[in-house]
Amino acid sequence: MKLLVLLTTTGFLSAHCFGQTDSAEIKPSSDSTKTKANLTLGLVYSNNANYYGQRAAENMPYAAAAANYRLRSGIYFTGMAYKLLNDTGGLVSASNLGAGIAFKLSRLLALDISYSHTFYPTYSPFLQAANPDNASAGFTYTNWLSSNLSVDYAFGKTKDFFVTVGIAKAVNLGSLGQKDIITITPAFDIVGGTQHFYQTYITEKRLRDSLLGVLLPPLTGDPSTGASTTTTTSTEVNLLSYNFKFPIAYNRANYMLEAAYQLSILSRKAESAAGKANSFVSFSFYYQF
Repeated sequence: MKLLVLLTTTGFLSAHCFGQTDSAEIKPSSDSTKTKANLTLGLVYSNNANYYGQRAAENMPYAAAAANYRLRSGIYFTGMAYKLLNDTGGLVSASNLGAGIAFKLSRLLALDISYSHTFYPTYSPFLQAANPDNASAGFTYTNWLSSNLSVDYAFGKTKDFFVTVGIAKAVNLGSLGQKDIITITPAFDIVGGTQHFYQTYITEKRLRDSLLGVLLPPLTGDPSTGASTTTTTSTEVNLLSYNFKFPIAYNRANYMLEAAYQLSILSRKAESAAGKANSFVSFSFYYQF
C-alpha cells in the first residue's frame, strides 16, 4: 500500500502537536529513491492538544488540516492549520509552515531533518506557544521493530530541547477486500527535556485570565490548575513523559482512515501536571495524490 508505506516509514502514525507529537503532522517517506513526487492531505480531530504527552490546564479539543508536498529528492514542505473547537475568536487558532529532508543512510537507517514555524495569536492558550520555532533531527532504524531517536530544539520567547526515544511495530490485522489492509501500530516512547516553556505559559495564562475577568489564585498549588511557583526544574534536563500509542488504520492505495488512542504518564518532574496521566483520542483521514 503506497500511502501506508509513506506514513509508517517515518513514524507518522505516532507523530505530535506543533512538533514531535501531533497526528496532524504529515512527513514523507525516507526512501527517496523509490518514491515519486506526491502531495498528501490530511484532516484530524483530537479531543485535546498534545505536547510531548503534556496538555494545557484547560481542555483543548481541535480540528486540523495538514498538507505535505514531497519531492523525489526527499525534500518536503508542510503546512497546517488548527482550530480549537472551544475558541470563538476566529477561523484559525494557529497555523504552521515547515520544510525538511528525509533520506536513507543505509538500507535500514533513515534520517529526517526539519524546521517549522507556528503562528500563534496573542494570548494563545497553547501550552507550547512560547516556542513557535522548532528544529528537529530524527533517526529511524527499521527492522522487525521500528526504533527511533529524535532531538527537537524549540525556541522563541524561551529555549527548550527535547529528546525522544521510542519503538513501534506495525501489525497486519487482515483486510476486508483485495485492495485494502487493516493495521495497528502500537508504539512506546520516552520523552526528556527542559521546561522553560511552562513558566511562560503560566505567566501568560494569568494575564489571559485577568483580561477575561477570571479570579486569579495565588501562585501556589497544583500546576495542572494553572497556578505554579517558579521552580529550578525548568532549566534542568528531566524525564517528562512515558507515552503508549495505539493507532488502528484502514488503508487503501491512496487514502487512509485512522483512529488512535494515546496514554501519557507524566513524570514527577513534569511541571504541567507532575505524576498524572493524560489520554488523547484522535480520528484522521489522509489522501495522497
